[in-house]
Amino acid sequence: MTALPFIDIEASGFGAGSYPIEVGFILPDGSSYCSLIIPEDDWKHWDSAAEKVHGITRELLFQHGRSCAEVARVMNERLRGATVFTDAWYHDYTWISRLFDAAEASPAFKLQDLREVLADAQLARWDDLKQQVISELSLTRHRASHDASILQSTLLRLNSL
Repeated sequence: MTALPFIDIEASGFGAGSYPIEVGFILPDGSSYCSLIIPEDDWKHWDSAAEKVHGITRELLFQHGRSCAEVARVMNERLRGATVFTDAWYHDYTWISRLFDAAEASPAFKLQDLREVLADAQLARWDDLKQQVISELSLTRHRASHDASILQSTLLRLNSL
């Protein structure tokens, strides 16, 4: 099976007021993109528990992030016309919408929930297989592009069984 494109979003927290702080994706050819996102002026929500998970501070966003417009432009250039998969559709859709709204643009790609392409038997094996892939890849940071790579690798492994 050919690899599918995957995306992952790290955010300031969950729930109302949260916003994207990092986007990462991996394409079928293995090329990837990852960027921190500079928060908009009215994006104030910050959850310290989320920061502990992803290890990204607000200060880091302002030091090394890119504007919403730039991130949205790159996403559209690289993902145009593609169906991109996620394991957290509701959250990622919400955060991508917030990013593109701030950029005054529309996504040129479709976001699809990974669960829509997995059979029940595959879904039952997903979590264990994902943990094996995480262990084997030895990625030390919880970051968006790493997470997208883990998802892609897990699906490839699952489909090879």
